[in-house]
Amino acid sequence: MDGLVELIVETFSGKVSKELIVFVVSMIPILELRGSILAAGFLKMEFLSTFIIAVIGNMIPIPFILIFIDKIFGWLKNTPMKNMVEKLENKALSKSDQIRKYGKFGLFLFVAIPLPGTGAWTGALAATLLRMRKRDSLPAIFFGVITAGLVMSLLAFGIIKNIV
Repeated sequence: MDGLVELIVETFSGKVSKELIVFVVSMIPILELRGSILAAGFLKMEFLSTFIIAVIGNMIPIPFILIFIDKIFGWLKNTPMKNMVEKLENKALSKSDQIRKYGKFGLFLFVAIPLPGTGAWTGALAATLLRMRKRDSLPAIFFGVITAGLVMSLLAFGIIKNIV
């Protein structure tokens, strides 16, 4: 992930604003919030602006995923992309045990703990596949993104290192 984020930063630095780079990276699946905070580190941005931009950018796709992913996946299953869609569904469901067990709180934890394979996109997909109510899923994902953003920002900006 570091290499891809660094490539994006190098490609767009000086061509668009630092804030736009962080914002766009935060919306990219897999990179999401963690990648955008890493990009902000490469760009020497400040803590608060990075955190706000990363959270907003990471959250923008989530309502659309919650509302439309079933329809999009249903349509894609009738195309040559069927295997890819099934792989994505299986991956999201394989990581969703804590969501099944703890519901909204499990979804929050899934998004909040910044580990590989977790995050807002996968959480939204798992919530949809598990047929969770959107009005329950969206706040759980939002607060998970805020928590993950705080954890990653505190680590990336060295604030935790300075306290310990």
